[in-house]
Order: sequence, then C-alpha cells, then structure tokens
Amino acid sequence: MSLPSLRLKANADRRLRAGHLWVYSNEIDVAATPLNAFGPGDQAILEAAGGKPLGIVAVSPNNLICARLLSRDVQHVLDKSLLVHRLNVALSLRERLFDKPCYRLVFGDSDLLPGLVVDRFFDILVVQLASAAMERHKDDVLAALIQVVKPSGILLKNDSAARDAEGLERYVDTAFGVVPEWVALEENGVKFEAPVIEGQKTGWFYDHRMNRARLAPYVQGKRVLDLFSYIGGWGVQAAAFGASEVFCVDASAFALDGVERNATLNGFAEKVTCVEGDVFAALRELKSAEERFDVVIADPPAFIKRKKDIKNGEAAYRRLNEAAMRLLNKDGILVSASCSMHLEEDNLQNILLTSARHLDRNIQLLERGAQGPDHPVHPAIAETRYIKSLTVRLLPNS
Repeated sequence: MSLPSLRLKANADRRLRAGHLWVYSNEIDVAATPLNAFGPGDQAILEAAGGKPLGIVAVSPNNLICARLLSRDVQHVLDKSLLVHRLNVALSLRERLFDKPCYRLVFGDSDLLPGLVVDRFFDILVVQLASAAMERHKDDVLAALIQVVKPSGILLKNDSAARDAEGLERYVDTAFGVVPEWVALEENGVKFEAPVIEGQKTGWFYDHRMNRARLAPYVQGKRVLDLFSYIGGWGVQAAAFGASEVFCVDASAFALDGVERNATLNGFAEKVTCVEGDVFAALRELKSAEERFDVVIADPPAFIKRKKDIKNGEAAYRRLNEAAMRLLNKDGILVSASCSMHLEEDNLQNILLTSARHLDRNIQLLERGAQGPDHPVHPAIAETRYIKSLTVRLLPNS
C-alpha cells in the first residue's frame, strides 16, 4: 500500500521518540503536508522534519489529536494482519491473568490499537469503535476477532460521545452471531449477568475488578451501603463476601433490576435491598432516618469529564464523600473511587482528609487501588491511567 506522508515540524518528534503515540495538530508542518488533504481515518507515514519515517499513523485531520501511531514499522499498516497480531498479543496477557474468559480484551492505545475497545463475556464480545480509522476497518476488526477469539456473538456498541469528535454516527448493532440482551460473566468468583445492549458503556465495568476483590476482609458480617450501584458489581460481591446486609442505591430502575437479578443469581436476594433515587437525596434521607453502616462504597460516574470541570467536580466528590462518612459507624470503612482521569489520586486523598476533619473524625488510609491489568496503563500517556480507589478507616477524634 502506497501511503502519503504527514510531516512534523522541527523537534516535534521528541515526545514520540520518548514513547508517546499521539500527534497534535500544531506539531504538523502544514506547509509541507496540509492536514486538510487527509480524510478522517486515512493512514499516513509520519515523518520527522528531516523526512525520516517514524511509523504509520491514523489521521483525524479535524481534531486536536490529529494522528495516532499505529506502528513504528512503516511496513505494518492497519489491516486484518496487524489486527490479528495485536489481538493475539492482547489475548496472551489476559489468558495469563484470568482463569475465566471475562475481561477487557483490548484497551485502545495501551494495546497499540487506538480507537478500539473490546470487552469479553465468555464467548460474547462487545466492541467499541471510537475512531474513523477503526470504523473504516470494521470488517477487518470483526474478521480478526472471529479468527482469534472464535466468539458466538459480537455486539458493536458504538453509541459513545467519543464518536462525535470523529464525525461518526452512533449506533448499536449485532455484527456477528447472536447476542442476548443479558450476557453472563464471572468476576472474583461471583456470577453476574450484564445488559450489554441497553446498559452503560459495554454493559459492565471490569476496571474495578481488583478493587472489588479487596472488599472481602472488610465486609464480612457487616452492613454495607453501595452508592451508584449500577447492576451490583460492588454490592453483590460484598454480599458474596459475607456481608450481613447490603443497600444498593441508584437513580436507574433498570440498573436496580440488574442488582436484584444478580443478587438472586448468587442466592443473596434476601441480603440485598435496592433504593431507587438520586444518590445525594438518598444520603440525606438515610441520615435523617439515622441509618448507619459499617462499610460505604462510593463509586460515582465521572464528575470531571474535562479540565474545566475540575473545580466543580472536586466539590461534588467532597459532598459525596462527606455525606458517606456521616453514615459510617465509629470504626467504619469507606471505599472511595473515581473514574475521572482529571482527578489526581492525591487530590482525592486530600478530599477524604478534608471531609474527615470537617466531621471531626480521624482517618487512616488502608489501601490504594487502580484499574486492573486488563486495562494496562501506557506509561507515556497519562490519560490511560484513570481509575482510583482509596480504602479508608474512619475513627473518632478522641
């Protein structure tokens, strides 16, 4: 395949040579290689200012991140062959990590497949194509997945906002085989069913797997409150790990139907109570009712989606965690999580400290958690590290 060149300005290759994979529009020598000569999803040979090839990129000419490196070898363009190779490399890691085929199989840039996310639920795959390049090579992606994984069904869950920036339509479509509305998975020895078609993102959040496993020693025989519970990833596992009682709070009746479904699936229906409504309102009502819990889990959606949201988002994390602390018994445990990439872990830690002191309580930081290894972090790309989970113990001030 003969590809056009995309040339960088002088010294603009330093970050790429240091390991990064992204090219910004202000780094392109547009006099030599105009960005408007490319269409979304085109491939090009990225060149340093002197003309030395640096690799193959997928071009997004209308975005700030205008190109992403696909391969540092100019012989390896994005095609079925490269996809099969990358998928085999990704699969070998996951098979080493987990005894059941339930995991994130592909995590975009970190697996050197920018714009592609694949979650695996036994023999069902849920695929997100977030770039024009991956959308253009959809047939190759599907063929490679069928060859490598041999699934019984593939769902294209292409309804995320990320597609808007690439000028792509949103849609959800069963692209191969049969995909039921609810699919089975297993995490930390607990069985679940996830609503892959109607649910959030791919239907399940594998990223907190290791942090949920850490619940076990804290919840046995305890009363647990799970905020923003979705379909019970935290709460049902708390019940499975021996909690005496679990309250799951979520604004979505559909999600809470999933909680009940998964609690029943594991034989813990009598332990789990669902509370439908706004989480902040529910926290106030629980406080007014003088309810108390031994363990509270606060894993909200991203309060900080963009840098400009940081101030208001941090205030929301503060309100949430302080309200959660008010419901804890005197030797209570709070698991405070965040999926906001723009919230630094030290800032979350400081929010917890400030909240505890405002309530005149002492606090001990017991554990720090991050995303599981099926969501590998690319060391050069801070954006690939987004999950934080802090387990703290709240004690009286005396």
